[in-house]
Amino acid sequence: MATLTYITNMSLDGYIEDRRGAFDFGPMDDGLLAAYTELIRPVETFLYGRRLYEAMAGWETMPELAAQSELSAEFAAVWQAPRKIVYSTTLTTVPTARTSIERVFDVDAVRRLTAEASGDLTVGGADLAAQALGAGLVDECHLFVWPVTVGGGKPALPTDAGLGLELLDERRFGNGVLLLHYRPRPSSESSR
Repeated sequence: MATLTYITNMSLDGYIEDRRGAFDFGPMDDGLLAAYTELIRPVETFLYGRRLYEAMAGWETMPELAAQSELSAEFAAVWQAPRKIVYSTTLTTVPTARTSIERVFDVDAVRRLTAEASGDLTVGGADLAAQALGAGLVDECHLFVWPVTVGGGKPALPTDAGLGLELLDERRFGNGVLLLHYRPRPSSESSR
């Protein structure tokens, strides 16, 4: 059975974007880009919400991103390889290869997909991840916590239910980002 992982960037106060919908929390560094690349290397399928997919699609549709450095080129190649499923009620076409659109996040279909996959899956986009976390589908969370607060915006984690997390690892980067690696605990353990 494959692992379903939630990977996201977030501010120190818990948001993936500020009130204007922007995510400009600070400069990227080589160590951070290398860490992202290693996290997604084993991924067979990305499950994306529309907005995150549109932001990430540039790694395939904008060659100038990959041309920035060898690390950028490696990230682009690793990102392009997996299949992508975009959950959207508004998209009609997609600009990237190996990409399909689903109108509804079907928990049972994702459970079957994870059970049948030969490689790992990630879920991205806070709303989609909240659905996956709420359904108990997520095996691991990799939270890149940026050293900035934004005071509001779109939360990285569900706000309508409690979530217990077991810290598995942590890593610091030169630009002040902290990577926290968690395993969600079953809801029966969350209230302890």
